Amino acid sequence: MPAAQDARTAVSWLSPPTAVDAELSDRFHPLFAQIKEGNRDRERERIFAHEQVRWLIDAGFSRLRIPERHGGSGASLQQAFRLLAELGAADANIAHVFRNHWAFVEDRLYSPPDEAGEVWLERFRAGDFVGGGWTEANGGKFSDMRTRLSTRAGATYITGAKFYATGSLYADWLDVIGVDESGTALTALVRRDQPGVELIDDWPGFGQRTTASGSARYDQAEVDRFGLFPAAERFPYQGLFYQTSLLAILAGIARAAWSEAIEALKQRRRNYPLGLDEVPARDAQLLQVIGRLGAQVFQADAALQAQTAALDEVAEARRAGADVRGGEALRTATVRTAEAQLVIIDAALAVTNEVFDALGASGTSEAVLLDRHWRNARTLASHNPRIYKERVLGDWYVNGTDPSVREDPFSGGGQGV
Repeated sequence: MPAAQDARTAVSWLSPPTAVDAELSDRFHPLFAQIKEGNRDRERERIFAHEQVRWLIDAGFSRLRIPERHGGSGASLQQAFRLLAELGAADANIAHVFRNHWAFVEDRLYSPPDEAGEVWLERFRAGDFVGGGWTEANGGKFSDMRTRLSTRAGATYITGAKFYATGSLYADWLDVIGVDESGTALTALVRRDQPGVELIDDWPGFGQRTTASGSARYDQAEVDRFGLFPAAERFPYQGLFYQTSLLAILAGIARAAWSEAIEALKQRRRNYPLGLDEVPARDAQLLQVIGRLGAQVFQADAALQAQTAALDEVAEARRAGADVRGGEALRTATVRTAEAQLVIIDAALAVTNEVFDALGASGTSEAVLLDRHWRNARTLASHNPRIYKERVLGDWYVNGTDPSVREDPFSGGGQGV
């Protein structure tokens, strides 16, 4: 039976993971090393990494989660996000660019097999890349969506404005959300290179400055005929998925800052008069700083591994035909994601700040550019404030209040993504 016909009998395109860690490392680690080489220059000069993003797409990084029989690597979520963390250590901006693309791929894999899914799998195999964003800079909720979809002469068009359009300048397609004439929220896939689409590099943040996270404006832009989906039917762990992308990059940033601090400490040639050794790399107190921060890097990595394993359980439940929304796997993954968020953000902010305690004034040199790690970490950590997750976790631990409902933007109680 042809693969497409066989797939139509399944509840989704998801398959058991088949990727081998060593093979993934062999393929991507040399590429990450190349990307790392130009990291400081791109950060300093605000150079967009179009070439480097395309290297990754051509190598299959955009297709990690797609089953091998459909042209991907067959990676688990744990494997994929571990690689994203490693890319984040090489360049946190480039890693963030993949967030919206991976989320749309996951949504297509979660969905029941149909003609649209086959079309998108073929586009992914061809190297098409998805950017875009849902958030509007009007302070409103999903129920106040101002972006509108209209249909005439058999075609659908979208008009509106979005902010946080991450990855848009690197993309072939833009994943946008709008409301149709009946008030139904729909996600719409729009060709980037068409009339009526305007992308503006106006991201004002002091971190993540080359992620193309600025504005996108749509004026009667045509929606792809295979690119219109009910927003309420998006994969129910998408909020966790988006958050996991941030956590993976934060873990990578922590490791990068720590590694660079070790190298900088080795290169220091003089110490303070109060130091315990005239050679900084032998000063017990400076070594203590590096040791303590190394343990926090370990904590971040361990939290990410535990959390992504729980996320894989949700995907597996869906593959097996279970009703994931409201299920135990989703609830557990929601708790693990909140717990990991608190651990990883604390670790990333501590490491990127406290590495300077082991380096002195020389560590603040713009030539070293260590501050980029704190700026990037602080920016990512601000996307989904951790203070709320502390309360949500406490309510779960004490009162058993289901936290997964709070993460669903279409349940009436969600925070959105």
